[in-house]
Amino acid sequence: MEQPVKFIWTHDAFRVGEDGPTHEPVEQEAQIRLMEKLKNHKGHNSMLVLRPADAEETTQAWKLAMENTTTPSALIFSRQNIANLPAGNDYTQADKGAYIVAGSENNPDVILVASGSEVSTLVAGAELLRKDGVKLRIVSAPSEGLFRSQSKEYQESVIPSGAKVFGLTAGLPVNLQGLVGTNGKVFGLESFGFSAPYTVLDEKLGFTAENVYKQVKEML
Repeated sequence: MEQPVKFIWTHDAFRVGEDGPTHEPVEQEAQIRLMEKLKNHKGHNSMLVLRPADAEETTQAWKLAMENTTTPSALIFSRQNIANLPAGNDYTQADKGAYIVAGSENNPDVILVASGSEVSTLVAGAELLRKDGVKLRIVSAPSEGLFRSQSKEYQESVIPSGAKVFGLTAGLPVNLQGLVGTNGKVFGLESFGFSAPYTVLDEKLGFTAENVYKQVKEML
């Protein structure tokens, strides 16, 4: 119907397990993101879906949602505290769906991709990888639908074809498969049900800087 309804989903993924194992919508982001791939009768994405990485990117996501007057918008938020992205980041680039937030090196050894709270985990893992001399780039991808609407030149400038890409998602791995591609690897969650504080769950389930380091090193 092309109505500009704003949908807000909170408490994403497994980190709300301390409220009980049923409060873990690890599959719902994948369901919502399918709406980005569905076209309306005008050939446009039927929904704008945004999962911002920190408070500043959330502000930009709200702006995009408010300015979107032709389709519904979905904002997917995290419950827990999240570290801000590196200083000096140009958050207006979030308008393009995916953009480089750290590491502008040409021909990086690996590109790290995530959305939401996992981007800050990649930033922490990147510090460990750089100590080993790994050249890398970190990409925040709040909206694959928006990203795929950009020019091929822009898409290639962010995630080049043939690049080695590592994706981190607190939901089903399929959330990032389209961005990571066949040369890449996604670390995600294919189950739910553990109940504990989110800091414990992150440690036990591998959503840490140390595991990002381990996963990427194995990949390289």
